[in-house]
Amino acid sequence: MKNILSKIQNIINVKFKDTNLLLRSITHKSYDKNYNYEKLEFLGDRVLGLVISKKLLDLYPNEKEGILDKKLASLVNKDKCFEIGISLKLQNFILVGNQKIKSHKIENKIVSDCCESLIGAIYLDKGFYFTEKFILNIWKNLIKYSNITEIDSKTKLQEYSLKKFKVLPIYKLISNTGPKHKPSFKIAVRLKNSKFVESIGSSKKIAEQSAAKEFLKKNKIYEI
Repeated sequence: MKNILSKIQNIINVKFKDTNLLLRSITHKSYDKNYNYEKLEFLGDRVLGLVISKKLLDLYPNEKEGILDKKLASLVNKDKCFEIGISLKLQNFILVGNQKIKSHKIENKIVSDCCESLIGAIYLDKGFYFTEKFILNIWKNLIKYSNITEIDSKTKLQEYSLKKFKVLPIYKLISNTGPKHKPSFKIAVRLKNSKFVESIGSSKKIAEQSAAKEFLKKNKIYEI
């Protein structure tokens, strides 16, 4: 076990004062139902969100909250944590109940959860500022290529409707005309207590976006 913990520390370039925290961060509940990474994962998820949120505010001081929220969601979701976990080779060290399972068969979610639990363990062992530096270093490329710069009209209308009325916008297919190779969809959308606004597009998705855009424009909804 000491050899495993030593290898992990070399890979992540972190020397733990309390290696029991590191051991716990790679222990799945199927291996030990009492001493596992679940609480560390809970903590690590919050620390990760705080660090990335803080970084986004530094990088985009003039950006709207809605854009920042979507950038954050794109950076700290389970897929991204899995990607980081694989880059740190965590799948090779996670302790699961059936140790005959090969590393490539470990579920993506377990690798993702383990990534967050490792962050939680580092935070408890090293404190916030060390953990912040660690996170920003391994997330730097993901942050660099985070390119969400605009909220699309359908999403903006949905967020407005949920915020004001607590219900989703209502979309209605009015017509589907034209040949198969060049269809034309007419879609109408309305919110609670409002009239339908129509628009057209070459697909349902495009028509819905267009209708949402027209609704926002007609009703002068510019901010959420």
